[in-house]
Amino acid sequence: MTDSTPQGPLALVGSGEYLEQMMPLEAALIKGRAPRYVQLATAAVPDGPEVVARWHRLGQEQAERMGVEAVVVAVNDRADADDERFAAMIEGAGLIYLSGGNPTFLADTLRGSKVWAAIERAWRGGAALAGCSAGAMAMTSWVPSLRHPRGGGTVGLGLVPHLRVIPHFDAFAARMPDVLTRFLLPDSDHTTLLGIDEDTAIVGGLEEWTVWGRQSAWRLHDGSRDEIVAGENFRTDLSEGEASER
Repeated sequence: MTDSTPQGPLALVGSGEYLEQMMPLEAALIKGRAPRYVQLATAAVPDGPEVVARWHRLGQEQAERMGVEAVVVAVNDRADADDERFAAMIEGAGLIYLSGGNPTFLADTLRGSKVWAAIERAWRGGAALAGCSAGAMAMTSWVPSLRHPRGGGTVGLGLVPHLRVIPHFDAFAARMPDVLTRFLLPDSDHTTLLGIDEDTAIVGGLEEWTVWGRQSAWRLHDGSRDEIVAGENFRTDLSEGEASER
């Protein structure tokens, strides 16, 4: 990636979007930027309109607590993602947030679309960008299926091609002790596999990160895990992800 534009901060969040315990993170991301909080609940569309409406409500309530404007971009399908009207709503954002749900649906809906191009353009222009759970997974180069991690998935949005993310990591690890091997794919030698616990985020990008929240992030490799506690800085190598794409 050779673009020298000073992009905004990137947050990959394990869980907790729009909840009060995560408000300090969201407030920090938008601080000093336009008070325009752009929110996409696209990943929740497969769960039905009531679930999407809940995410919209939670996002608006969080924006009210923060004293900023909530801008709901209601992208429900690929036609919406390629609609210039929705893409135009991204302009002027201080913080853009992709909330949780189905990561493969989110990636397939936004990948190569006008809305995603507008999001990436705004981020490269200095807006903060966050993805929680499905939103975090979709920003990588490959999104494994949650139901069939070793046998299915889709190409991601590719913003962090050198990472693969397991959100809700503490919950996944408790329910699925084999979570590490379930999320590994043949090109894993060229990526960094990260687990991010609930109510926890990694913030920074693209190579320098800080763990934020009440729990930890985990660097996963060779059947083992290294804990990175809240407040600790760490580095991921972007060149590894670029190598895996060649």
